[in-house]
Amino acid sequence: MLSPENRMRRSAEFGTVMRSGRRASRDALGVVYLAPRQPADSSTDTDAPAPPRVGFVVSKAVGGAVVRKRVQRRLRHVVRARLADLPNGSLLVVRAKPSAASLRQEELAVQLDSAIAAAQRPRGAAKRRRGRGGPRPEPVESAKSEADGDRRPQEGGERWTQQ
Repeated sequence: MLSPENRMRRSAEFGTVMRSGRRASRDALGVVYLAPRQPADSSTDTDAPAPPRVGFVVSKAVGGAVVRKRVQRRLRHVVRARLADLPNGSLLVVRAKPSAASLRQEELAVQLDSAIAAAQRPRGAAKRRRGRGGPRPEPVESAKSEADGDRRPQEGGERWTQQ
């Protein structure tokens, strides 16, 4: 069981996390993570930071009331062991999907760890494939010379700069 100071209960907190948090999803669950705010001036920080708070969303799609409560208890138990890994002041919402009812505790733990790590990963750290909408590399000055008819590469042989 989570301590009362680690529970997220207010609708406003859930709304804030769902609007502003980073999302990550796995087969059986999804998480929304909101990192703690950085204080404007750290020298005026007089009170202790709030502990991390966690909320759970288990919809009726997961199952009946007994199944939903069982899934919530299992998720709460898994999260409790990971509270020390969350930074103080952070907010986390764990949302159970219907397949969470049939998974074992260890599988839930692995998926939760993976989802939390993905949600905490800094933006831009994930490798994305460049598609149609992706940024194009900036042409170097040699591209202008190619338009003039000079197709010889520069001394290094590189036509594009690496980003």
